[in-house]
Amino acid sequence: MTDAPAQHVVVTGGSGRLGRSVVAALLAAGNRVTSVDRAPGPGGVDSHELDLCDGPATEELFRRLAPDAVVHLAAIAVPFSAPELRIFAVNTQMAHSVVEAARAAGADRCLLASSPTVLGYGAPRGWSPAYLPVDEDHPVAPWNAYSLSKVAIEELVAMTVRAHGDDFRIGAFRPCFVISPEEWAGAPTQQGHTLHERLADPSLAAVALFNYVDARDAGEFVRRWLERARAIDNGEVFFVGAADALATAPLAELLPATVPGAVGRAGSLTGTAPAFSIDKARRLLGWEPRRSWRTELAGGPRG
Repeated sequence: MTDAPAQHVVVTGGSGRLGRSVVAALLAAGNRVTSVDRAPGPGGVDSHELDLCDGPATEELFRRLAPDAVVHLAAIAVPFSAPELRIFAVNTQMAHSVVEAARAAGADRCLLASSPTVLGYGAPRGWSPAYLPVDEDHPVAPWNAYSLSKVAIEELVAMTVRAHGDDFRIGAFRPCFVISPEEWAGAPTQQGHTLHERLADPSLAAVALFNYVDARDAGEFVRRWLERARAIDNGEVFFVGAADALATAPLAELLPATVPGAVGRAGSLTGTAPAFSIDKARRLLGWEPRRSWRTELAGGPRG
């Protein structure tokens, strides 16, 4: 049994690469959507520009908006793109401000964006997966302020459940390397190179363990979580990724060659299997990614 979609959803960071697709998915499902960001929101939605670190201002705005649900995507989204203390302070302060404002405004659901980087891959001193594919039970090991802020956000989710119980439904999701529709057509990705370049040079995708997700599939995950939030355990965390790896060769070959800590652990990744399991989202939410680089990349892969 699924719940009816929320009638009014506030999306923070609605103008961002992921936010635009989340807004589109929610609108397509018949929801009314309001974007709250420091930049104008996408067309077709009400938009409010606000510094979400300002707790009282956020609470005042949310009270006026009176949302049924809140999706929190806003963040300093790129590691090392600002001083470490600022990244940690801004990301954690915004998350806390949004959760408290959502509760005060009477929203009954709140979904927050975390990150796969909480696992700690890419650490300068090396990283080894405990097992592959990794899932939500894998230990976290943040090594920079960005990934630490996402661990803190997941702990905020758990704290909120302990403090307020099941009347307020809350969860977190870890979207893999987000690819927007225009990036399939050749626009640069968040890291500055194109997807053709990322596929041609495994070292570019190895830093993220070859993970990715189409932004539209992530938007569908958000919609599905909002519909099912009351039917699953409160406080759940989900990986949200594609059903395959962003690679032209099997990860059983690529990971040992590019991630030394994966030697001896990648043999379980057969064929096109990704390093990140999405079985939990499939099992609990009935969500399935519908897009792959094989179906979406303009011009197909280049050798």
